[in-house]
Amino acid sequence: MTDKVLILLSCGTDNPNRATRALFLGMAAHKAGKQVTVFLLDEGVYLARDGIIENVRAATGDSADDSLTYLQAHAVPVLVCTPCAKARKIEEKDLIDGARMAMASEMITLACESAVISL
Repeated sequence: MTDKVLILLSCGTDNPNRATRALFLGMAAHKAGKQVTVFLLDEGVYLARDGIIENVRAATGDSADDSLTYLQAHAVPVLVCTPCAKARKIEEKDLIDGARMAMASEMITLACESAVISL
């Protein structure tokens, strides 16, 4: 069994329930002692754009921002699919603290060595 967890998140403001749950699961995994990485792709890249996540909430009232703030405070890597971001006019300078652009090859490497949760 691995101590690494990769959260793949492909939705953002288009599905606030799934987006919030994915970040919550990342937080829960980290609290359980796992080495967590979050990889945002497709619409999920919007969550790494500064100022967006504050408005993302699940139907339960849970805030995606609370989980992301925890992840940032604990230096959990937030990787943003470079082509997905560029297609949405998001540049490195637009990203939240702790997030960086990454390519699919890095995601594949992480996926091969981690338990993967995909939302």
